[in-house]
Amino acid sequence: MISDIAKNLVGLKKEFVKVYDGNSQIQEFIPKSKSELLPIEESHLDLLHEFATTNPIYYNSFEKKIGSVDCIVYEGDINKYWLNSIQHGSSKAPFSPTWMMSGYVGAMFAKELGYSEVIDIGSGDGRIAYCAKVLDMKSYSIEIDDMLVELQKSLALTLDFHPCCSDAVTFDYSSLRLTKPIFFIGGLAQMGGIALASGVLDKIGHISNLKKNSGWAFAGTLSKKYSADPKNEAGWGTLIEENNLKSVKTISLPTAWTFHESDETPYIFAKSN
Repeated sequence: MISDIAKNLVGLKKEFVKVYDGNSQIQEFIPKSKSELLPIEESHLDLLHEFATTNPIYYNSFEKKIGSVDCIVYEGDINKYWLNSIQHGSSKAPFSPTWMMSGYVGAMFAKELGYSEVIDIGSGDGRIAYCAKVLDMKSYSIEIDDMLVELQKSLALTLDFHPCCSDAVTFDYSSLRLTKPIFFIGGLAQMGGIALASGVLDKIGHISNLKKNSGWAFAGTLSKKYSADPKNEAGWGTLIEENNLKSVKTISLPTAWTFHESDETPYIFAKSN
C-alpha cells in the first residue's frame, strides 16, 4: 500500500506542476481529506496541516483541486533559513526541505519495516521527525543550526519530536537509549551527505546494541548535474558498500528541489548486512 501511495503522490505532483501558476520559491500540497489515491487517516492529515499552517517558512495557502484530490497548497520562502544554515563551519548541507507528504510516506515505510524510532539527522524544520511522531513512533530531531532549532521548538507544541541543537557527527546517541532506530540523513550525497552520514555511521558503530540493529534512509538524486557514484544507488552506492549495508527498497518522492525536474528524489532505505 505504501508503494502505491508514493506512486500516487508522484502522479499528483506531476499534475500540480502543470496547473501551478505561482512563482513561490517553494510550493507543495497536502490533501484536505482521505481519498482513494491517498488513503491517509483524517487525524494525521489534520496534524500535517497544523505543522504547515504554523510554520513561518510558508506565507500563503489556498485550496486547489489537483487531479481528483482536493488539496491545500502551501507556498513558502526558505531564504533566511538557508542562508543561516550554511554559516556553520561544521554544517554538512544547507536547508532545503522535502515535502510534508513525502516525509510522512517515508516515516510510514520506516514503521512498516519495523523500526521503533526515527532520528532525523540534519533535520531542517524537523518535518520528518514530526511525521514520525504523527505515526506514533518515537522521534528525535538533530539540527546544527540554532535558528532552525528554535523554529522546530515553536512547531513541537502539539507533538514533541525532541528538537536538539547539535552537530550530528559528535552527538551522543547512547543518551537516547535507542532500541531499533532508523536514521534519515538530510542532504544529498554530493552536497555534504556523505560526510554527514559517515560521521553518524561511525558513532553508531561504536554502540554495540545499535550496530546491527539500525536502519538508514538516504536522499539520493538522479540529476546529471551531479557526478554519478560508481556503485549507483543515486549517489550512495559506495558508502552503502563500504559500511556493509544492504539496500532494502528505494522510494521516489517529491521534494522542494525536484519541483521543476522530471525525476523525483529517490529515498534509499538500507540496513546492516
